[in-house]
Amino acid sequence: MNKKNLTIMLVAVICAPVLFSSCATIVTRSTYPVHINSNPQGANISIVDKHGREVYTGITPTSVKMKASAGFFSRAEYLVKFSKAGYADKTVFIDADIDGWYFGNILIGGLIGMLIIDPATGAMWKIDTEYLNETLVKTETSSDRELKIIDLADVPDHLKQHLVKIN
Repeated sequence: MNKKNLTIMLVAVICAPVLFSSCATIVTRSTYPVHINSNPQGANISIVDKHGREVYTGITPTSVKMKASAGFFSRAEYLVKFSKAGYADKTVFIDADIDGWYFGNILIGGLIGMLIIDPATGAMWKIDTEYLNETLVKTETSSDRELKIIDLADVPDHLKQHLVKIN
């Protein structure tokens, strides 16, 4: 092999990873763990993606791996619904944002990384939410109320004006 061919091959070997790679795909990931908890624990959770598909059901505490991409050039969006008997339902929104490393393609990955590889792998997006720790609000039920019969003498004076006489 002559010196000219060796130089061309060496340049090709050095340039190939740069030309056929992308910055965000190399540096980051496309799925992110989200740790989900509730107070009180033991709440049912349901996670629905932006297409209305249920992607997870379980009970808190749990950890769920969530995809940052919902398709080519499409960021993921999720609704996490908490429910537990005796507590009001609660819904939390999680979405992916553009990953700063995606713009590294301008310097390193080039157009192939920016227009094909990172959008296809989902690495152009990131989910910043690492922890969801939601407090559920107790709802009043009819069993929480009770009827008490007390002597009129035991009623405080400031409340006596609100009493209604029943015959």
